[in-house]
Formats: sequence, structure tokens, C-alpha cells
Amino acid sequence: MSLVALSVQFEGGLILFLCVAPVDAMPVGLLGQKIGMTQVYQEDGTIVPVTVLEAGPCVVTQVRTIDRDGYHAIQLGFGEKPRRIASRAERGQVADIGGRRQQMRQAAGQQAVPKADCEPRRFSREFRCENGEHGLEVGQLLTAAHLAEWKWVDVIADSRGRGYAGVMKRHNFSGQRASHGVKRVHRHPGSIGQSADPARVLKGTRMAGRYGGTSVSIRNLKIVRVDGENNVVLVCGAVPGPAGGFVVLRHSAKNRR
Repeated sequence: MSLVALSVQFEGGLILFLCVAPVDAMPVGLLGQKIGMTQVYQEDGTIVPVTVLEAGPCVVTQVRTIDRDGYHAIQLGFGEKPRRIASRAERGQVADIGGRRQQMRQAAGQQAVPKADCEPRRFSREFRCENGEHGLEVGQLLTAAHLAEWKWVDVIADSRGRGYAGVMKRHNFSGQRASHGVKRVHRHPGSIGQSADPARVLKGTRMAGRYGGTSVSIRNLKIVRVDGENNVVLVCGAVPGPAGGFVVLRHSAKNRR
């Protein structure tokens, strides 16, 4: 929901009314992984650099409701995880394994939570919904054809981790001079603060540290092609992370044309 301002002007002045207008809920997206980059030809002969993403198939593992969980959401799972390396908690999330807590809830008369009855998932994420009118059920399968009518997407992925890096690599510092007067500090950051005032290092000072391996959101990537049979989506532009990394595709929040 959002506030919409309406103004009415008359001879004595201006009256401002605030009313609540409904906003379209964020559609449920898809999970997948990055395959790599290539280029494709458009109908006019121009070459477009694209990132190849494997989107789906995704299984609806849980449906969050406001009565039980306090909010509306859809939880999707992507990729099968072998049972031999899956924990008991991961197996119990998607199948009925007769756990002790579940037996206690059934003895107390509580309704059992529906299970997807599938193999454990490697990658799971939730998509918030405005209400419960999403039309999805536990165990339902979503493929790349779910994105056939979309034109723009936001892609969320973890950037490539580069470990502990210095300021020249992490923050693009130019470093010290390469002359003979600089003794073995060519790649050092230099001064990090003042002396007596404020006599401390200010928060947010750019220094060496862990570089990469963080969640990055790329907005407004145009969908070039959707292959529903092979669950492949081509988006124009680059996507963070290495090949084989997991990605989240959701409908563009700014551009839904």
C-alpha cells in the first residue's frame, strides 16, 4: 500500500488530501545459477552481450501465511541435493520424516504443515507477497516459462570473492610514488587520519580488508530470450559472481513495462 496525495484548490486556499491506494504486489521470481556469457544477434543484425542463466525448475517448498508465520511469502528451492550429504533438518523441510517435534504437534492436535515431498534443495529463498492471492501451492513446479511475459528483471547474486586485498585493489588507490625516496611503501594507503584533532580514525575510512563475496543486486536487466523447454534465460548485461553461482531473478522493481 502507498499514500497518494490529492490536492483541491479553491478561492480561499489549497486543501491536501492523503488517501491510500493499492500497489501491485511483487510477483514471485525464480532461482537459478549462472552458466556464463556469450553474444547473440538481434533481428536488425546488432550483437548483444548476454549472460546465460539457468532459471528453474524451482519447487515451492513452503507457503508462508499471515496466520501461521505473520507474513505472506513463497519459498522456492532450486537444485537437488543428494540425501547422503543432506542433514536431517534439510530432509525434514521438504518431506515427512516422522520427527519428534512433528509427532508432538500431532499429539497436541495441531495441523501438520504441508510438505513438497521432493529431494532436498541446494538453494532456497523466499519472495514476499502482498497477500495470499498468489495462486501457488506447496510442491508446485515453476520453470523458465514463468518469465515469458517479463521484459526486465533484477538479478541478485554473490560477487566473486577475492580474499584479503589491499587498498589499491580494493578501493582503486593510486599508491605512493615509485621514486627512490619511497622506501618499500609503494602500495601502502598512507595517512589514515589527523594527529591531535580528532585524535582517532574516522569511521568508514577506506582500508585493506575482505574484498568481494557479498550480495550484489543488478537492476533493470533486459530479457533477451527465454527458453522454457531448457529453462534458460538470456539477459542483456553482466551478472556478478562466477559461473555456477546461484542467482535470484525477480521482476524489476523500477521498470515493469
